[in-house]
Amino acid sequence: MESELKDLNSHPAKPDRDDGPAPKDDRPLLKSDTNSSVSAEELQELEKKCAAYVRRDVYGTMGRGGLPVKEKVLLGLALVTLVPIRVVLATTVLVLYYLICRICTLFKVPNRDEQEQEDYAHMGGWRGAVIVQCGRALSRVMLVIFGFYWISETYRISSDSDPKPAAQGKDGAAEKEPERPGAIISNHVSYLDILYHMSNSFPSFVAKRSVAKLPLVGLISKCLGCVYVQRESKSSDFKGVAGAVTERVKEAHQNKSAPPIMLFPEGTTTNGDFLLPFKTGAFLAKAPVLPVILRYPYHRFSPAWDSISGVRHVIFLLCQFVNHIEVTRLPVYYPSQEEKDDPKLYASNVRRMMASEGNMTLADIGLAEKRVYHAALNGNNSHPSVLHQKDD
Repeated sequence: MESELKDLNSHPAKPDRDDGPAPKDDRPLLKSDTNSSVSAEELQELEKKCAAYVRRDVYGTMGRGGLPVKEKVLLGLALVTLVPIRVVLATTVLVLYYLICRICTLFKVPNRDEQEQEDYAHMGGWRGAVIVQCGRALSRVMLVIFGFYWISETYRISSDSDPKPAAQGKDGAAEKEPERPGAIISNHVSYLDILYHMSNSFPSFVAKRSVAKLPLVGLISKCLGCVYVQRESKSSDFKGVAGAVTERVKEAHQNKSAPPIMLFPEGTTTNGDFLLPFKTGAFLAKAPVLPVILRYPYHRFSPAWDSISGVRHVIFLLCQFVNHIEVTRLPVYYPSQEEKDDPKLYASNVRRMMASEGNMTLADIGLAEKRVYHAALNGNNSHPSVLHQKDD
């Protein structure tokens, strides 16, 4: 039974749509726009409204809570022993995979389209196979380095009553193979979500155009076939996020050799207990989707990237000797004709189904409320820091 987030603002901000280009907003999430402090009562009330972003692990809100002596000792030991080893190993794996991608793409021209998308994901033969298989294996190795030694995966089997559209043969009879999903849909809890999906299905993601120019990561993102978007552009040369995503979803649905695409329709991360409104970009193609639910059970430090800065989150994560991830893979969701005609309905129904299956609370808030909450946490502006903003 799904539950709704109570005590929401009487005038909640409308969820962001990704149906076209939007003005760029580079304001840091954890930096206040004012110098005024927030009272304890106001912060408590805001936490009720923004429960999806509230951090409740032993490290406290923003990772700055008071720690017991035992936790301080464990943290200190990990900082001088475990963290340096993991940093060296993670850097080695990143450089190794970059070299593999560099070798496999030598003398190869990347695939380009009219949207100036550039990737190597459509490259076949031994080169493409090496990139995919090594990428999946090394992504799993990276998760082990971060302490995710075991991954619990549960596969939900669809009931016989669920519709399973099949392709029609030349003689009009339905073939056994069902329609291929156009996209993998997942809730968004942490940047670690990307590593898991890379290790499992090695899909394409949505990323800013600037990612393609980053050292090491830029080439890797092209080998993944990332869809680069420029949300702030209003030029007619760009179709916006929704257009680029819709084309890739259609391609993945219709072409078996096309790389799968992974989308986080919430648009930002939560603490994992809530599910935000879905943007419609993943559902405009009218293709079936494969829902995947991620959870990160924890005892001390939560791997969720909610109200904590990136640097602090990485350091604390590396200090944990063991981390956990649970994955629930749901059956492919085939939209009805009504859902195909109404992307909002399609997105809403998939969201409600994922919330029910994953025992998550539906929260009708978005990035605007997250900014308000983060500004309140740092209302005196004494420790400004930056938290990421997802564009997908």
